[in-house]
Parts: sequence; structure tokens; C-alpha cells
Amino acid sequence: MANMLERNKKVKAPQKTYQEHAEDALYREVWEDVNNEKTQQFLKKYGNYIIAGALVIMIIITSIQIGIRAHNASKMATAENYETALEDTDANALVGIARNTSGATADLAMFQAYILDKDVTKLDELVKDGKTQEFRDLARMHVVSIRGDEMDADAVAEYLKPLDTKKSPFYYTASLTIAQKYLSVGNRDAANKWLDKIISDSNAPAVLKSNAESLR
Repeated sequence: MANMLERNKKVKAPQKTYQEHAEDALYREVWEDVNNEKTQQFLKKYGNYIIAGALVIMIIITSIQIGIRAHNASKMATAENYETALEDTDANALVGIARNTSGATADLAMFQAYILDKDVTKLDELVKDGKTQEFRDLARMHVVSIRGDEMDADAVAEYLKPLDTKKSPFYYTASLTIAQKYLSVGNRDAANKWLDKIISDSNAPAVLKSNAESLR
């Protein structure tokens, strides 16, 4: 400000007197005292709540960190056990992993156990208790491939009914399987209904659509 006055008005900025400096100092001191008093009053009134809140936050953060470490350790142990079970071709160990973990890892372990020992009851368990739709549906498809000859066409269609949704990754494959079963027993009308679902669907995979057209 002083430089601006000197340049533009060719005058010197007024200098504060000793009294004005003293008033400024007193003002700052009073202002600091007021602020300190307000701060003390605030802390006196809300200090316990602030401390309690800080402790709660610290506990939550610590718990989260401990939980993350425990979760990571559990995942690591599961991965190591899974790898060992595969290396040892130990179906029972894989079943144990499946029943003591969650999500797709559990389902994959159970399916791998079936691959090792061909015990269809493991597929039945996966169909009933699988954690993910993908593996439940995959298990159903395998059950039909194993037991389909013993089932009538309507039973196959009913068993694969949960797959009759585009949310299932086996929607088109299940439809084609049902159609083939109806054709195998000479029920072409029923088969064509399933084949037409595939043929008329612009999103159907080209290979499956071609197979459906060849059967139609």
C-alpha cells in the first residue's frame, strides 16, 4: 500500500504513532485472549465427546486393519491348501476347502473334486449349495450329460429350468440340450419350440444357432 501511494500520488504513506502501535498490540492481545477463552470453553464443553469420538475412530481403523490382515492371511492359506490339494490330486481335501470357504473359490474346489474322482454326488451338492450361479448351472449341465439317458424329456426340461434365463451363461446350451432330448424321443414339436428360441435370438452364439438350424 505504501509503495502504491508513493508511486501514484507522490506522497508518503502515513506512519503510525506509538499510541496506534500500542492499540494494535492491545487489540491483538485481547483477540488472542478471547479466542483462547472460547477454545477453552469449547473444549471444556465438548472435550469428552471429541476424545471419545477419536477413540472410536482409532478402534474402527485398527479393527479394519486387523480384519484385512486376517482376511488376507486366510485367503493365502486357502490358496496354498488349494494348490497342494491339486498337486496331490486329493479330492477329499478339495471338498474340505469347498465347505470351509466361500464364493467362487468354494464352487471351483468342489467342481475340481468331482473332476478328480467323478463322484456325481459332488455335482448334486454343487447344484444344491453352490455359491455362484455359474457353477450351479455348470453342475446341472454335467448331471444331465451323465443321467440324461435315465430321465424323460420333460424331466430334463424341468431340471434345466433354472438355466432358462439369459442371466445363466448356459442359457443357449441348455435350450439346445433340451431340444436334443425331445428329438431323441421323437417329440419334434416340443423340440422345435426350444430350437426356435435359439434361431430367432439375434444374440445367440453363431455355432449354437447353426446347430439349432441343422436340427430344425
